[in-house]
Amino acid sequence: MPLSKLICKTKSEVHAKHERRKDARPGELLAAALDLFVEKGFAATKAEEVARRAGVSKGTLFLYFASKEELFKAVVRENISGRFSEWNAGFDAFEGSTPDMLRHAMTLWWARLGSSKASGITKLMLSEAENFPELAAFYQHEVIQPAHELIRRILQRGVDRGEFAPVDMKYGVYTVLAPMIFLQILMHSKAACCDNTEASQLVPEDYLAAQVQTILAGLCVRPPLPSSPPTDEGLPSL
Repeated sequence: MPLSKLICKTKSEVHAKHERRKDARPGELLAAALDLFVEKGFAATKAEEVARRAGVSKGTLFLYFASKEELFKAVVRENISGRFSEWNAGFDAFEGSTPDMLRHAMTLWWARLGSSKASGITKLMLSEAENFPELAAFYQHEVIQPAHELIRRILQRGVDRGEFAPVDMKYGVYTVLAPMIFLQILMHSKAACCDNTEASQLVPEDYLAAQVQTILAGLCVRPPLPSSPPTDEGLPSL
């Protein structure tokens, strides 16, 4: 191959490699940011740390994300809020009973989100939201409200089908959310790393199964007990 063609081919390969690397950078930055936000919190994470972990310069980071706040929002959308359309579609397509739907939803949540690094965002928001009201408002709109609405849809489906007893939806939502939030906090706290504690021995899948069983015991409509025939016992003698 002539040297000129070899040089052109090499330049083309380098350019193609550079373009592929450029296309991958947003994802690499989001992955690095997620790791650091969960490890250190929002306030303690510096933009230069994110860039360094992603293998780029700080200036490159700001080519893709205007600020650390915008980077955090992108992390939340990539890992959590961007999935609600998929989860709602799953709700619409589900054909089983509502107790099975609730069991499936909580199991699927753990497999796809709760067990992932992204579940640490919940703990971060609980601890830092007060100091970053703009991010708190964003998280409320992008994550909390859609999550509440999805759980409310599940509960209302059960009530409408006569599978669940009527429930105050405002508080019923928290009945479902509470064990999930607890598990996320536990998995991302020091207690989870301590030996010889009940927390360190907790099996998330078993914990969720027990919680679902308890929730359903309170929600599910029970058939009425058969009435007993009247007896003369205890009645005064005539």
